[in-house]
Amino acid sequence: MTLNRLSRVAAAGAAALIAATALTACSGAASGTSTASANWKLTTKTAAATGDIDSYSFAVYSEPASLDYAYAFDYPDNSVLANVCESLLRLNPDYTLSPSLATSFSNPDPLTWVYELRDGVTFHDGSPLTAADAVASMQRIMDPTVGSAWASVYQNVDSIAETGPMEVTVKTKIPDSQFNLSMGGSAGVIESAATLAAKGKDYGNSTGGVNCTGPFSLGQWKSGESITLDRYDGYWDKDLTAKAKQVKFVFMGDATARVNALKSGSVDGSWQIPFEAAPQLQASGKGDVLYAPTTATGDLVISNLKGVLGDVRVRRALAMALDRPGMLKGATQGIGAVTDVMTTKLVWGTATPAATKTAFEDVTHYKQDVAAAKKLVEEAGAAGKTLTYVTAPIGNDFSVISQATLAAAQSIGLKLTIKTVSPAQYTALFSDPSAREGVDLFYTSWYLSSPDALEMYSVLRTGEFSNYGGWSDKEFDDTVTQAVSTLDPAERSALTAKAQQIANTELPWIPLYEAPLTLFLGKRITGLDPSMAFLYYPWAATIGKR
Repeated sequence: MTLNRLSRVAAAGAAALIAATALTACSGAASGTSTASANWKLTTKTAAATGDIDSYSFAVYSEPASLDYAYAFDYPDNSVLANVCESLLRLNPDYTLSPSLATSFSNPDPLTWVYELRDGVTFHDGSPLTAADAVASMQRIMDPTVGSAWASVYQNVDSIAETGPMEVTVKTKIPDSQFNLSMGGSAGVIESAATLAAKGKDYGNSTGGVNCTGPFSLGQWKSGESITLDRYDGYWDKDLTAKAKQVKFVFMGDATARVNALKSGSVDGSWQIPFEAAPQLQASGKGDVLYAPTTATGDLVISNLKGVLGDVRVRRALAMALDRPGMLKGATQGIGAVTDVMTTKLVWGTATPAATKTAFEDVTHYKQDVAAAKKLVEEAGAAGKTLTYVTAPIGNDFSVISQATLAAAQSIGLKLTIKTVSPAQYTALFSDPSAREGVDLFYTSWYLSSPDALEMYSVLRTGEFSNYGGWSDKEFDDTVTQAVSTLDPAERSALTAKAQQIANTELPWIPLYEAPLTLFLGKRITGLDPSMAFLYYPWAATIGKR
């Protein structure tokens, strides 16, 4: 994803121990499997709305950096955009893909994808959707002058052409298994070509706005305060017509302020609530705390491989020094599981059992061993060297992870300087290389945007946008490239498992833990299916009166 995978923050991935039950539908406040560490349950469905509602509000931890689909690469950006703009395909809450703006697609030969567009769809200004709009929207992501966070999705594309009034044909240079799977996310969004041309550099910001096809149109964007969406009465999908006339997203960068707003009932809901706030929110009587399946893992991103962490021995030493069970307990109240890999089983649904075993069991498990870790640091000649860690006041997990990383570094003879920045500056780490200058590592909760684990490893190849530390490994690159060209899911899963093993050994990022996605739903509202797909699925349209 992640994209500008701008900030992969407060939510972490669905725990491996619960992934097998993550797609089990249920009703009511919560259902699923609990762990021994805490009495909690997964929720994949809430009670259906009893009717429409005039308006409701959701808090987000930061103002979106952009609503331009080419750059939307963060939780705030995508959680809003998912309700306004639509893609060729739809990524559903159960992480399956279904038709959206494209009624169908075909793969007549290994190098060709053909999309038949839906008749009768209009943009929010009333103009009709055409193949020309799709071509313009997709080619824009390919344009190097645009610098899209999703450009890697199109890296194997040779051409995109209008082959009929409502037909688009994509030709690839090599067979690309990931391209079509990515058409359910921001990389597959279709915007009005006329709007793109008219708005220019203001497209997607608070001045230019967007003009898409979703169940809500962009109403008012008060910079620094809120974004209001209005129900679009001309929406094509009657099953997803918005139940609310208006939805207001309130920007609340302070976690305590968000929790207090939810407790008071002044805000109706919020994704990614702090785990430590769950008990008081549940006790407030203002709504329900829910835990949803997700594809994210909490990781330490190694953003400078030219420095101390360029030596894999130091990276392994840090992984061995970290008290990850303690980090999980402090960050999520023990809800979830420690992990040694960067994916969850939720995105291995089409893999063979053998590949899944290889990916999750036949890997190095970095148990805490400070003595052995310290020895590795000494062997690397890194004792006494200084690392710079960047964090932000986004949630308790950020504080827990930064302090635990400091303790681990000091325990093995390293020095670590913690630099605290604003949420907006933290988000820039994922989009602006200059923001990462002098930064050795930072925390992220990294989610996947397609139902295939290969997405995670595709973004870590040499030269990729999201390969923030500039890591390069030929065997890894060759394995991932071969996997991308493998259209058979079973064969591809074996190669993806090998890529996961290499990343587990070389540690371009250091995996920490998996935990479910948190959500607070106020007592006035209900109707959504909680899922990591809230970043691309029009979830706000399903919410109505409880």
